[in-house]
Amino acid sequence: MIDNFLTHVPIWLVYVLTAAVVGVESLGIPIPGEVVLVAAAVMSSKHELAVSPHAVAICGVVGACVGDGIGFLVGHRWGTKLFDKLSKWFPHHVNDDVIAYAEHVFARYGMVAVFFGRFVALLRIFAGPLAGSLRMPAHRFFAANIAGGICWAGGTVYLVYYLGVAAEKWLKNFSYVGLGLALVFAVFASTVLRRTMNRKVAEFAEQRRITDGTAQDA
Repeated sequence: MIDNFLTHVPIWLVYVLTAAVVGVESLGIPIPGEVVLVAAAVMSSKHELAVSPHAVAICGVVGACVGDGIGFLVGHRWGTKLFDKLSKWFPHHVNDDVIAYAEHVFARYGMVAVFFGRFVALLRIFAGPLAGSLRMPAHRFFAANIAGGICWAGGTVYLVYYLGVAAEKWLKNFSYVGLGLALVFAVFASTVLRRTMNRKVAEFAEQRRITDGTAQDA
């Protein structure tokens, strides 16, 4: 069933979905951009599907950079209002504690947070809007944004592609085992990172409340 479905997916749809989902995630909407990117990369490693890894990488990079760029402009113009809306739509992913922690990271590390934040789901979602709302200089943001987008999207695609090619040689009788394993790994890695970030958010929130309580008592 999976073989039949993947074989008949229009190639242009793979590219469009990759760019669109990665771009929307970068705008600040919590959807699984990384999982879609990995799935498209594994599909490109299957020669019978005729999906180009180069095209997937380009679509991922463009989606990441454009999405983050729009998020930056939106955050610069409507930062507080944007986060208020997102907190109502996605209260589990966007709330006062999460926003406070993300602001702390971006205010402290600046361009470094924009670049490396691309590799962490929570920071990837907030990178553009937060950098804009914190009034990071545009030239610094876009330099880090483009570099991060190329390294994250391009690096992910080519790493998964070459792993998929190697897996296909060793698992010829299980042509889509690589796809399943890659998706499982992506979900597992994303889950581990999300739990780690949730713990850091909780610790930061607790410390912030203690500090605020101390300040009020004083």
